Amino acid sequence: MEFFRRLIALLTHLGEDASWRSMIDYVGPHTIYAVLFAIIFCETGLVVTPFLPGDSLIFAIGAVAARDIGLSITVVAPLLVCAALLGDNVNYWLGRRLGPAVFKREDSKLLNKKHLMRAHEFYETYGSKTVILARFVPIVRTFAPFVAGIGRMNYARFLIFSIVGAILWVGICLTGGYFLGGLPFFKKHFELVILAIVFVSLIPMAVEVMRARSAIKRGAFPVATTEK
Repeated sequence: MEFFRRLIALLTHLGEDASWRSMIDYVGPHTIYAVLFAIIFCETGLVVTPFLPGDSLIFAIGAVAARDIGLSITVVAPLLVCAALLGDNVNYWLGRRLGPAVFKREDSKLLNKKHLMRAHEFYETYGSKTVILARFVPIVRTFAPFVAGIGRMNYARFLIFSIVGAILWVGICLTGGYFLGGLPFFKKHFELVILAIVFVSLIPMAVEVMRARSAIKRGAFPVATTEK
């Protein structure tokens, strides 16, 4: 129970060094990497945990690594990319094997049908590049690989987009935290910074929406699918 108490304290106070030190001291300097790996893996790989932090946690990890509190950027960077990539692929195969039955059920207590449909609509509109774009959209990134599996998207194509998306997502959030998280302004207004990160993460999808609307007006908007 003490572990979960400290973990909750950390996830709700990502900008506070004391929360990080408390967690690192409790689990040890090596085990903390396993904890962070598990969080990112679950956030991207399990459709029942879309509530876990993604962008904000990776940004905070970058900031902690820069402040030399107990994390190494050279260790955590490839670790988080692997966690995101593994999560994506587990999610894809869960969707491929279990997804069709889930879509037929209206009373699922574990999965939010609205979230699934939202991710499905993203694929219908943006096709394969949703795998990359969804990385930067909270909740959608958790369901996008699952829906790709349901639609039986060609796995080789999915894997390529998944690798690119994982590297871009982790790279941008981690380096942002590493170079900016230690600045006095960011430390003092960390909560506002997190809100800004969420806002910025929606920009790629907003751009795609505007492009799609423009294409519709021109009568040149193609209906994309999850290519097989």
